[in-house]
Amino acid sequence: MNGLDWTVLIGYFGVMIAIGLWSHKRVDNVSDFFTAGGRMPWWLSGISHHMSGYSAVMFTGYAGIAYTYGVTSFVTWSLPIAIGIFIGAKLFAPRLNRLRSKLHVASPLEYLKTRYNLKTQQALAWSGMLLKIVDVGAKWAAIATLLSVFTGISLNQGILITGVITGVYCTIGGLWADALTELGQFIIQLFAGLAMLFAVMSELDGFSTLWTVWDEPQLQGHAEPTAGPYTVTFLLAFLFIKTFEYNGGMWNQAQRYMATKNAREATRSARLSALLWLVWPLVLFFPMWCAPLLVKSDKPDASDSYALMTEQLLPHGLLGLVIVGFFSHTMAMCSSDANAIAAVFTRDIAPVLSRNARGWSERAALLAARWSTIAFLALSMAVATQVNSPAFKDIITVVIKWVAGLMGPIAIPFMLGLLRPFRKSGPTAALTSWAAGLVAFFLLNYEIDGTARTDVALQYQVSVPLAISLVLYIVIGLVKPEDTPERDAVIARINSEED
Repeated sequence: MNGLDWTVLIGYFGVMIAIGLWSHKRVDNVSDFFTAGGRMPWWLSGISHHMSGYSAVMFTGYAGIAYTYGVTSFVTWSLPIAIGIFIGAKLFAPRLNRLRSKLHVASPLEYLKTRYNLKTQQALAWSGMLLKIVDVGAKWAAIATLLSVFTGISLNQGILITGVITGVYCTIGGLWADALTELGQFIIQLFAGLAMLFAVMSELDGFSTLWTVWDEPQLQGHAEPTAGPYTVTFLLAFLFIKTFEYNGGMWNQAQRYMATKNAREATRSARLSALLWLVWPLVLFFPMWCAPLLVKSDKPDASDSYALMTEQLLPHGLLGLVIVGFFSHTMAMCSSDANAIAAVFTRDIAPVLSRNARGWSERAALLAARWSTIAFLALSMAVATQVNSPAFKDIITVVIKWVAGLMGPIAIPFMLGLLRPFRKSGPTAALTSWAAGLVAFFLLNYEIDGTARTDVALQYQVSVPLAISLVLYIVIGLVKPEDTPERDAVIARINSEED
């Protein structure tokens, strides 16, 4: 990087902070901070939903998969996400919107206290919050890894820089700041992604590279839809998992649906996000598929391949723009997660821990929301410094194995609790399915002494916990129905199509 690249990067950080300061004027209360007061346009919600699902792991961990296996990276990652969101556009998006518009909640989990009971709400809230601290820690580590390639600064310095900048704008402006910065980040990534695509095609055979590159010996097998550990079984398991996760199972996407004016706009928002997930990753992945022809990775997992290729192909200025693109994805995801976790802590956990929190004024609640955001970011940054330790192994392990494997048991009671066919599944079904799923994850992934297991295929490690939770949630609901008039009334309001 030279002075021009640094100017682009510093200018980007300045714009993000300026958006946060401008958004501050639109935040008067907790509802504005967490759900934009239900005033977010569907197209902004859709772009925000799309951007909040990315991170720099796309350019490190998944770049390594693309470098090694080719098209598999798209078929077994973004394609099932696109399909899952499209499924959820009618199934989950409108119902999540009605949590705000009809039940008047500001946190996705607030409705669980009435839908099940307080114990269920707290179990899901605490476990999901702890998982998100680890998940976002992996995202900070991913962007710091890229930053170290370009600038030479240490991992911890990179984590501190990105975390502090993100903390400033998302703490000041809440969900409005998240969505507006994500719009800007999407525009930046559009130019950066196209610049990288054109640079790679120019270096190879021009536009014909799109279809001639697959004949190269170095890319033998790269056109196969599934390869290595990413099998058809993994693809189906991933689709199963991501349908829950990206439709609100990890809460930050749920907030985007809640922020729209009504259920119909939430559905439109989801469809836009699904379309973007289907098309845009192809532009980002193609240079990664060509990377073996242009660079030799220095890391065993090839997670540095995209960064090396960027340095080699792009002139200064454009290099800075692409680096900004790396930051944009990670900061979008981390800020959205921070807002979601702050919502859950402020609205669901704090009132149980403190009697004073139950009587907070609007000003006090908003202040608590901002301090909760700062605390979450600080904890996730601390975890990021340990992401390559033996406990976590590496970035991609945390993202694929931990998040995919542990998300299901948390998401099943939350997501299926919205649907009328599962109205008989009550607190017993929710807590049992949650606990059994968590236990299954650890039994499938670790030995009794804590060492990682190598005798269980990846697709089973990430999918079986969710499957166990799903089966138990349904079966226990049938064997021990716990529907009550109060719970039925909540479900009826969420499923009513009158907006």
